[in-house]
Amino acid sequence: MTAIRVLLVDDDPLVRAGLSFMMGGADDIEIVGEAADGREVEALVDRTGPDVVLMDIRMPSMDGLTATERLRGRKDAPQVVVLTTFHADEQVLRALRAGAAGFVLKDTPPAEIVDAVRRVAAGDPVLSPSVTRRLMEHAAGAAADTRRARARARIEALNDREREVAVAVGRGLSNAEIAATLFMSVATVKTHVSRILAKLDLNNRVQIALLAYDAGLLEESEEDGH
Repeated sequence: MTAIRVLLVDDDPLVRAGLSFMMGGADDIEIVGEAADGREVEALVDRTGPDVVLMDIRMPSMDGLTATERLRGRKDAPQVVVLTTFHADEQVLRALRAGAAGFVLKDTPPAEIVDAVRRVAAGDPVLSPSVTRRLMEHAAGAAADTRRARARARIEALNDREREVAVAVGRGLSNAEIAATLFMSVATVKTHVSRILAKLDLNNRVQIALLAYDAGLLEESEEDGH
């Protein structure tokens, strides 16, 4: 089995040492490099070819948000998981909009962080429905109306079935749960998700969820009793 290649990015050497020690015990994970600042990330990615980058948000020279945006704009970019001490802050939300696959709290139990790396490497976002709701609630504010108008314009590219799948993704359902809810096969769900990502030029399911929220699709779904 090929090991999952992980790059650690955090300005605190103790945090990096702890993460390295934690993941060193996993047979299927290999730490291929460490960085103390976002400025180092792109060169290290080129040199080490990680599958997953664990990215701290707050760093002195270049923060994790900027580094994430630069990485996710590249072809064949590695997946990014944000490391944070906060359950939901504006910077984490911005990182997710930039294409991060999710986030983990720094005080998360070691086994869960290892599992998060495995899930992201497999293409699954690391956000529970409860966390997604908190982030989406945090996103509401003065710019909500502008975001909604822009999101609705983008959502128009989807057909009715794709909109239903987007809503289900926004509710935090897995592919299997979406298949059961919408009476389709898991393979068909995966096809719809891939088409949604392509049509809307999105990176991952987290961004589908955020766009569905911004467009008001989740509210409409609740009003309809779904």
